[in-house]
Amino acid sequence: MDSSIAATSNSDQLRTKRIISIDMLRGLVMVLMVLDHVRIFFTNVRFRPTDLTQTNIPLFFTRWITHLCAPTFIFLAGVAAYLYFENRLQTKQELSRYLIIRGLWLVFLELTVVRFGWIFEPTYSFSAAGVLWAIGWSMVVLAALIRMPIPLIATFGLVLIFGHNLFDQIHAEQLGRWSWLWAILHEPKMLMPFANKNLFIGYPLIPWIGVMATGYAFGTLMKQEKSFRQRLFVRLGFGLIACFVILRTLNIYGDPYPWAVQKNLSFTILSFINCQKYPPSLLYLLITLGLAMLLLYLFEKYRLRIFQPLVLFGQVPLFFYIVHIWLIHLAAILLALPKYGLKAIILPFIVSSQMPSDYGYDLPMIYNFWIIMIILLYPICSWFRSYKAKHPSKLSSN
Repeated sequence: MDSSIAATSNSDQLRTKRIISIDMLRGLVMVLMVLDHVRIFFTNVRFRPTDLTQTNIPLFFTRWITHLCAPTFIFLAGVAAYLYFENRLQTKQELSRYLIIRGLWLVFLELTVVRFGWIFEPTYSFSAAGVLWAIGWSMVVLAALIRMPIPLIATFGLVLIFGHNLFDQIHAEQLGRWSWLWAILHEPKMLMPFANKNLFIGYPLIPWIGVMATGYAFGTLMKQEKSFRQRLFVRLGFGLIACFVILRTLNIYGDPYPWAVQKNLSFTILSFINCQKYPPSLLYLLITLGLAMLLLYLFEKYRLRIFQPLVLFGQVPLFFYIVHIWLIHLAAILLALPKYGLKAIILPFIVSSQMPSDYGYDLPMIYNFWIIMIILLYPICSWFRSYKAKHPSKLSSN
């Protein structure tokens, strides 16, 4: 990476008041997200990579490391909302309006552009409420929360994060006509809002609202001087991970699936760190956000040139997210066409158990495809960042 790119990044930071370490961390988790989605579309594995009865260590960690993505991304979305208010807006009413419009826009994109990026099926017999759904509705809720004092917002977020596992024993079926609401709030479930139209709620909202609210409150600390931030990141990072280790060792609260001794020490460790993502358990959030804090510290302290491309990705997150799904899906179809013909267009790539038994690639090839996708995404995102700089709009800001 030459010095001109580093200089450009510095000038961008001065012009937009962005905190480069945040963009860098966001860029890293997006690169990891590409790995997870490449695996989904190209894998020859027909079981969950975290299933300890079938997996192996490289496959497990290929999936586990991508657990950093959603918590970090949603937490940083909360941080970004606060910084956006501080840097660009005059009143909380303006921020509230921005969050509502932005949030509903993300929900719309989830159910349209992103949905078709995942599955080419025009009848809408199946859709999924994924990460943009969670971010969008969390923004809508945050639009109301910002009227409260920052300590109260932080308390609200932490109560949701630490307390939501108290309700793990409540299931949608127990709530009768309100079962749909519980699915949206806390329990992943397939809903049928219209006849023959299925909507899978993959990201129940309660924990994610807590993560975004906590991120918004945390944004106030990002205005402190750099040495203070670095000390804070280290203490929070190790503190959250220590809290994870203590609670996980006790095995009594924080995740609906206790860890257990396995066939050997390595797999026992895998069991210990294997926590529930849907919805994200307290323990899942502790370890992922703890690691995110330590990464934020590293990016604040060490501006290594090798990490500069992450800044670019982190500055165009929504564009990156949408484009990478379509790019991966189209690549999967092109590679499947010679073998499966036009059937490749409608192959159920995201439901690997329904794929032909001879479809897919092993883990080394998955990593090769991942690297290729990142290389292809770089010039595309570079073009879009330049375009966005020339044609700024509130709705497209990140």
